[in-house]
Amino acid sequence: MDFSLSSEQQMWQKTVHDFAAAELKPRAREVDETATFNWEAVRKMGPLGLLGLSIPEQYHGSGVDAISAVIAIEEMGWGCGSTGLAIAAHNGLGTSPLALQGSETLKQHWLPIVASGRGKLGALALTEPGAGSDLQGGVRTRAEKSGLEWVINGTKMWCTNASIAEYILTLARTNPAGGSRSLSIILVPTNTPGLTIHPAEKKMGLKGSPTHAVTYEDVRVPLDNLIGELNRGLHLTLSTLDGGRISIAALAVGLARAAYEAALEYATQRQAFGKAIAEHQAIQFMLADAATQIEAARFLVFRAAWLKDEGRPYSKEAAMAKLYATEIAETVCRNAIQIHGGYGYSQEYPVERIYRDARLMTIGEGTSEINRLVIARQLFLNR
Repeated sequence: MDFSLSSEQQMWQKTVHDFAAAELKPRAREVDETATFNWEAVRKMGPLGLLGLSIPEQYHGSGVDAISAVIAIEEMGWGCGSTGLAIAAHNGLGTSPLALQGSETLKQHWLPIVASGRGKLGALALTEPGAGSDLQGGVRTRAEKSGLEWVINGTKMWCTNASIAEYILTLARTNPAGGSRSLSIILVPTNTPGLTIHPAEKKMGLKGSPTHAVTYEDVRVPLDNLIGELNRGLHLTLSTLDGGRISIAALAVGLARAAYEAALEYATQRQAFGKAIAEHQAIQFMLADAATQIEAARFLVFRAAWLKDEGRPYSKEAAMAKLYATEIAETVCRNAIQIHGGYGYSQEYPVERIYRDARLMTIGEGTSEINRLVIARQLFLNR
């Protein structure tokens, strides 16, 4: 059992880390305070392959293996939670369904644009005001055939990247009969008449990653904009979310690592009772727990990514990785604030921002509760 990264993966890790250290981390505070997207850094990601992690090289992507992808997401999360989330959503949600099941025409047109850094990003719209975890029964957005076009009407919520996207992959009801074979994913360019992207939500954290409500009013797109098979959109969505959970888990590891490193540095400098607080056992225990939890979370992420690379089932392992990584990230970030004391609650230090960013990780792309259900069902299924 080999736990080491290949030489290529090590070089990739260093490349992305150096990029995050130079382009993301120095602006993370500004991005949060001004709620602006870091386009300057993202434009530079295209040539590095960071915008095409799941896109084959023939469409200008990097098409890296799943472990290399999570390495990149962890490093970007370490640098800036907001930018890391936007890029994770772009790669995991906004481009992978198109790369996997889109028509050749759609792939040739759209993937080079979103992978190059010259255009905008990709987005996926799933959640609705009455449909979060319950996609099968709760989706009300509908797409009806009219001649050679789909006519789409409905409302989506919490669409990451909507305002910075070239297109939005939209989950819509195409079969009014309901059931698991009633939904489809349709590509909707963001300049399509009738599509309204509402102002960005005001959030607790991740303020530099724009999230929007989106409404569709008689939005017309060609029938050929269907992604995958008709009425099989739920199945494509669930498989996409499996991969997305690995990405969010990796992002959470990056956030936890950033908070841990900040706490470790602070603990060696801060004096209390005549010595550095790092010499006090209470602080050492919190740091020891953090280091152990981060390491364990990373191995869960790598395990799920390895299974994906091997073409083996990984739904349970992806849910486990996301559940554990996101929950320990919140704990690590909380304790990083505690180690900083009163300064940890101040914007003078980065840990309060990292904590706010980490809080979403247990909610987005499957709450902790949903992931526990996914794991439990697999346990009983395999008895």
